[in-house]
Amino acid sequence: MSDLEIGLGCNFPLKSGGHSRVHLPLERKNMKKTKLGALLAASAVALSLVAVAPTASAATCAKKTTVTMLGTIKIEIQDQFLAAVKAYNASQKCYTLKSIPGDRKLTFLQNVTPMYAAKNAPTIMYTLQEIPDMANKVLDWKGTKLVKLVSPGLLAAANVGGKQVGVPSTAEAFGLLYNKKVIAAAGIDITKIKTRTDLEAAFKTLQSKGKKAVHFSAIWWSLGAHFTNIFHTNVGKTKEARLQGLDDLVAGKANLANNGTFKNWVATMDLLKKYNAGKVNLTDTEYDASIANLAGGDYGFMFQGNWTEPNLITASKGDDFGIMPLPISNNAKDYGNDSIPVGVPGYFMIDAQQSSKWQQKGAIDFLTWLYTSPAGQKRVAGPVEEGGMSFIPVYKGFKIEPKTYMAKEISKFASAGKTLDWMNSYYPAGLQEEVGKVSMQQYFTDKISSADLAKAIEGAWKGSAKTWRGAAK
Repeated sequence: MSDLEIGLGCNFPLKSGGHSRVHLPLERKNMKKTKLGALLAASAVALSLVAVAPTASAATCAKKTTVTMLGTIKIEIQDQFLAAVKAYNASQKCYTLKSIPGDRKLTFLQNVTPMYAAKNAPTIMYTLQEIPDMANKVLDWKGTKLVKLVSPGLLAAANVGGKQVGVPSTAEAFGLLYNKKVIAAAGIDITKIKTRTDLEAAFKTLQSKGKKAVHFSAIWWSLGAHFTNIFHTNVGKTKEARLQGLDDLVAGKANLANNGTFKNWVATMDLLKKYNAGKVNLTDTEYDASIANLAGGDYGFMFQGNWTEPNLITASKGDDFGIMPLPISNNAKDYGNDSIPVGVPGYFMIDAQQSSKWQQKGAIDFLTWLYTSPAGQKRVAGPVEEGGMSFIPVYKGFKIEPKTYMAKEISKFASAGKTLDWMNSYYPAGLQEEVGKVSMQQYFTDKISSADLAKAIEGAWKGSAKTWRGAAK
């Protein structure tokens, strides 16, 4: 099992479609290495050993306080989240939580920086990679009920210089998603797909049955964050080897064109491009098309993550979707071919500069209610068809467990130690936008060569601050 510093990946809730709407920079300081399987297993054991914390109830108050939150965690569960907000507002008399929109075309910092300049900062914010940028603007969660219910490893990504600046939302994974009914009808055994050659054989089988093999998304955040992660997370078998790979890129010492993992990664991308039956669309509207394709029963596979599951279930009216590793070589025993990237997609932060004490108390009260009360837990982990967000719990004491097939599969990968790091959480600010929107999309549309892509990625990294080594941004 790979050493994994939990709290990885990213998303900003305002960009339509997909997991990581806007990918944000994340610094690592004093992070403890953990085993993901052990952490999630411990959380699972805690379901039966730890009592649910009392429902967070607002203190006596002279008047009602409005508490704002930027966005809705994720666009995929926006309706369910807003329903949870409505339920919370009705559950107590001291606070009114209000979700405020931002510009989905902008990054998290591009949205929040003008709000701070205008003295109108949201009380609750949710992000990942730009946690270091916000560390001096937000509260320290130390000593709160929620922090006590989370394993230290799950808190590490949002600990900056000893300050606990955020608390996690859930755990997510990405890889090859598949339509169980389509795969079964084609006679394909998912467990037998262990190499890139095996995957191509499955693609050919689907085509021979009159089905489309795969939907490979050209959306920048999917390419720039998740697909590039497949390369970086397979660079070495240890955390240190993977971080050294980033060190070499920053120092300008990497030669990706001659790197064996890079070559295999590009070959896998070429395979997905070759069998991609989805219409190439470089905008975020492509996300909805990908959901419709996999849910519609004409496609076998799609490269995405379990954040799509609520959309897929809603579109197909059935829980018929699984997740499997994306093999990037033709040696089944190569590191990573049997594993999926798993991590925490984002953390909740509370403004400490412009929000009143009552707003801060209200923010803590809402999030505590959401993750500890029976009503809140039902909203968080309940099935989407019943108004839940279908999140995988990361807090101890959860009485509600996710019921979907994909969530159960992710838990099995974690329990078996078959997980990979979300190295994209270390990306410098703006890198995944630059790489995703420019070089990756250019390669996707055959405008540049693999050698050009290697040089572009090297150039994007060169000279960046090594935040994973504790360097200041």
